[in-house]
Formats: sequence, structure tokens, C-alpha cells
Amino acid sequence: MSAELFLEIGTEEIPAGFLPVAQADLERLLRKEFESARIAHGDVTTYATPRRLAISVADVAPEQQRQELDLMGPSVKVAFDADGNPSKAAMGFARSNGVDVADLGRVETEKGEYVHISKVVEGRPTSEILPEMLPRVIGAIPFKKSMRWKDLDIRFARPMHWIVALFDGDVVPFTFGNLSSGVLSRGHRFMAPDSFTVRDAQSWLKQCEQQFVLPQPQKRREIIADQIDRAAREAGGTVNPDPQLLDEVAFLVEYPVALCGSFEEKYLELPRELLITTMREHQRYFTVAGSDGQLMPRFITVANTKPRDPAVVIKGNERVLRARLADAMFFWQEDRKAPLENRLEALKNVVYQAKLGTSYEKVMRFKQIALDLAEKFEPQSAPLVERAALLAKCDLETGMVYEFPELQGVMGREYARLEGEDPRVCKAIHEHYLPIQAGGELPSDSIGAFVSLADKIDTICGCFGVGLIPTGTADPYALRRNAIGILNIVLDRGLRLSVAELVDRSLDLLEPKLQRPVGDVRQDVIEFIRLRFFNMLTGQGFAHDVVDAVLAEAFNDPVDALQRVKALAEMKQRQDFDALAVAFKRVVNIIKGGVDSVVRAGLFEAACEKDLAEAVSSVSNQVQRQVGNGDYAGALQSIAGLRAPVDAFFEGVMVMAEDEAVRNNRLALLTSVARLFQGIADFSRISD
Repeated sequence: MSAELFLEIGTEEIPAGFLPVAQADLERLLRKEFESARIAHGDVTTYATPRRLAISVADVAPEQQRQELDLMGPSVKVAFDADGNPSKAAMGFARSNGVDVADLGRVETEKGEYVHISKVVEGRPTSEILPEMLPRVIGAIPFKKSMRWKDLDIRFARPMHWIVALFDGDVVPFTFGNLSSGVLSRGHRFMAPDSFTVRDAQSWLKQCEQQFVLPQPQKRREIIADQIDRAAREAGGTVNPDPQLLDEVAFLVEYPVALCGSFEEKYLELPRELLITTMREHQRYFTVAGSDGQLMPRFITVANTKPRDPAVVIKGNERVLRARLADAMFFWQEDRKAPLENRLEALKNVVYQAKLGTSYEKVMRFKQIALDLAEKFEPQSAPLVERAALLAKCDLETGMVYEFPELQGVMGREYARLEGEDPRVCKAIHEHYLPIQAGGELPSDSIGAFVSLADKIDTICGCFGVGLIPTGTADPYALRRNAIGILNIVLDRGLRLSVAELVDRSLDLLEPKLQRPVGDVRQDVIEFIRLRFFNMLTGQGFAHDVVDAVLAEAFNDPVDALQRVKALAEMKQRQDFDALAVAFKRVVNIIKGGVDSVVRAGLFEAACEKDLAEAVSSVSNQVQRQVGNGDYAGALQSIAGLRAPVDAFFEGVMVMAEDEAVRNNRLALLTSVARLFQGIADFSRISD
């Protein structure tokens, strides 16, 4: 026999961004508790709206699974004295497991004889365990920010107002804060605020919908998508795709109703991104495009109620939007009264970071790094790179960006375009901020890429240089994101640059600002970037030991390192890879750094030594050519051919011979084998 568990936590409005994570955490925590308690169960379903988190678990076992335990205690020598009397250790072991000392058995192990207990633990009824479990689960749900209310010693995202907890139709009795669990839930806050009685998950779902609440986020998302699509078509256009906004709005409402409003056509003069940002970020409005792809003077809002008079609600939203667009138009007109370049001087009065100086100083630093990159990879674009770097931060001093900070870069691009700057410079002003999130868009042009790399490395080195180093819980200057951005840009554009040289150049320019020894900063920054690269590659599915082996050998050139990771990952697919790895790891482990001496054939005492030396000699030049050409897969294939002579060598001779000259000669021979891997991977790090 099995039953259903249903839990609902009713709250004040929880921020939309908290809910998807809270849903997943609620399920994770409850599954973990069931597993720990040995309670079998079936499917788990979670629900979330701004005012409730809920979960139902089907086919919950009525009791815990029984346990047959074999428990090892202290050794017999410790448990009993010479006369056979039990010690405190024996009595404590017996007492803690609910048995008499006379019930202790004995078992023979590799380490000697130990006392032992075999016992069966019958399972407790699930109904007895849930009142202890559920408050623990509720209190353990982590939130980005949580709060206390009244004088209660509990925390949650927002104050709670009710808890429904049912197992097999009966209340699971417990208290959390000042609330007691029960059977009463509530409908929509405005349209159906009264309580209703819950019998199980199905009755709850049915009654929620009758009370204007749609508990399933995916269902709300689908309804919103359908409603806004219909509203846009009725307005003569289509919705601009915005999956992220759709996800967010789905968690902002319990009962969605899409309404279409309009604004004056004169505001279409404003840049597209500005209009979208104003409507999206500040009002959570969806924008509408015509058949030509251009924005229409329309917007769609999603209300959380079914209004008596939709026109009144639409007019209210239009009034709010009109005020925001009027502000945007004012800043747009005012900012254009002065050239963008004139704002560069004003950056001297803007503190970038108290220990790192002004934004102007930062611009001068990353401008030089960007120019260095241009001279190395695309000399003909150097003048445009310099221009883009000088203008990159100027829009920070515009009224528009002051009012709408999320438009930094976008407004710089638009103002530069209107002032007749080179199109590549305009694009770079915007793209030097990219990527702005994990997996985000990367610069599409080399100019933006160079300025972006320069800006990001200056930020990382500067912060590390003055002790602003990320912790496990805080990264206020987004240094991890900047490091990942650098790596993604380098890989995307195939730039064969040296991370160490990039860091050194940045630290040279930062030297007057550094508050830590430059050597320490250099080491920390390079390791920081290396760890980001490691996490990136393992996150893409490459095996941890493969990535570790490659990056431990050489990381400085990320493009080259990625090629080596791919080659070693491909080699690892070979059926004989494990045997290959064992053989070559043995070589590396024995030489312990290697012997810098010439292999002398006159000291060979066995044919296997000569065979290995000839095999190494025959592949050495070929491996060097393949490595030089970046053909790491080919090089590894060539080296793999040495497995048989390496195995024969280890079987035929003792490396650590008593004769020092013979011993060193054999170590030198193995060193020649290990050095074939130089620049490819450190085989000692490959897992067995």
C-alpha cells in the first residue's frame, strides 16, 4: 500500500527570480530526506507561483525499509581484558546499538579479531517521520536573500501565511514559526482571497484553477505565449522573441491576462535597444514588430488579474510608459548636443575603483593593451582599435546611461554612429562589453575583441593587484566572468596569444597601483585563469584527468591547449588506452623529473634497451614535426607505438641497477621517452 504526500507553503509575493531555483531545491531536499530515511516513493511534481511553493510525491511507502545491519566494533583486544571482562569500549558499543554485551559476536579480519553485531532494524511508519522531516525541508530551502518577520527565529524568502501538509489524505501535524500545518489553502489574492479545503494534489489543482490560480509554471508560460502572440497579431504585428522575459513573467503572475497598449510614434526615433530595454527591464513589457522587422508603437503587458475594464488598465500602463519614454527622449536629445569624444576628459573625475584610480586611467591602460594586440594580430586595424578604446567608456558620462545603466555600450555605439565614426569603431564600443553572461554573444569583429580582452585583463589584474580577490561566495567585480570571457574570445577567434605575456603587460601598466608583490599577483592571476579554463573544458564534457594532464603540462596558449585536450580525449577512446597510460605513467614516475645526460649505447646490457633506444630515435623527429604542426593526435599516435618496447624494457631489466652508470643510462633512456610528451600532456596525471 502506498499514499501521496502533498505540501504547500503559502507566502507573500516571492521574487520571480527566486522561484525556479526554489522549486528545484524543494524537490532535491525532499528526495534527499526520503533517501536518508529509507522511504520509497514514486514521481515527484513541484509547483510554484509568486505566492506559493508546493510539491506532491506519489506512491510514498507507508513505512521505512527495514535494515539488516552488520556493525563492526572495537578489536577484541580493546573490548575485553585478559580475563575476558568487557571494557568501557565494549559496553559503549553494545549500549549505543541497543544490545547486551553478551550479544556481541566476533569476526576475524585481515587486521585481527573484532567484536561485531548483526541486527535487523524495523522501519518506522512514514506518518511518524514526516512531522520531523517537513519542517526541516522547509527551513533548508536556500534563497539568494531571505528575511525574518515578527519576532520569529526562522527565515524564508518572504513571510509565510499558510501551510498545507497531507499524507494519504490526513494532516501531517507540525509547526513552523507561528504556523501550524493544516488543510486550508487560499485562492488568488485579489479575485478569490478566501480559503478552501485541500484533500490531495488533484483536488488542490482543480480548486486552484477555480480560484484563479494556475500552479504549474510551464502551463502559465504556454498560456502567456499564446496570449501575447494573439494580442500582437490583433495589433498587426508579431511578438519580438524573448524567452527569458517569458520565463520571468510566468513567475510574476498566478493568473495571466495579456493586454496590448500603444505609445506615440515619435518615440520610434529612439534606438531599438533603448525602446526594448525601457519596456522590458523597467516594465516587463513585450515589444511588437511589424512585417518589416521594425518596432511598432505597441507593447504587451501581462496582468495578474482579470480586469473589469481592460481599457483602464491599458491606459494606466501607457501613462507609465509615456513618462519613461519622455525621459529617454530628453536624454537622447541632450546627450547629442556634445560629441561623445568630449566626454573622455570627464572620465578623469569618475572613480573607477578607489585603489585603481579613475575611469580615464583605466581607459589609458587598456587602450595600450588593445593596441599591442592589434599590432600582433591585425596591424592595419591599430588606428581603429585606438579610437574604439578611447571612446569605449565615454557613454558612461551621458545622461542616458546614467538613467539606464544597462545601456552602456549600446548608447556609445548609437552616438558614435550618428557622429560619423567608422562602423567598426561603433560596433566595437558596444561589443567590448561582450560576453555579458555565460554562453553569451561574443564580439563579432576583431576590434571589439581586442578592446574587450584588454579591458577584461586590466580589470582582473587590477583587482588582484590591490587584494580584491573573489571568494567562494562573492565576486563583486565579476572577475570569473571576465576570465571566462577572455578565454571564450581567444578560442572563438583562434588568437595564439600568451596568457602570461598578456598578464605581464597589464601588470606593467598597473605597476604604480599595485599593493601586492607583482610576482604574487602574476602567479595568482595566471592560476585563476587556468582554473576557469579547467572548469570550462570539463563543463564541455572533457574528462577531468585529460584536462588536468594537458593544462599541467602547458596552459599558456589556450588555443593550443584546447587542441591538445581534444587529441588526448580522442586517444583515450582507444581500447588499449589504459595499458598505454599505465606504461607511460610508469616511465614518468620512475624518472622523477628526468636525467639530463646522453644515452650511451655502450652501456646497454640487454637487447630490450637497444630496441627501446632505436624505437625512440625512429619516432622522435616525426613527433617533433607533428607537434610543431599542431598535429597532436598524430604525435600521440606515434608515441603510442612505443608501448611494446617500453613494456619489454621494464620486463627485461631493472632500471635502478646497482651500477650507477648503467642506472643513470637507463634513466636517461626513459627520460627520452617522457620528453616526447613535452608540450602535450603530463601523463602522470591520467587516472588509472
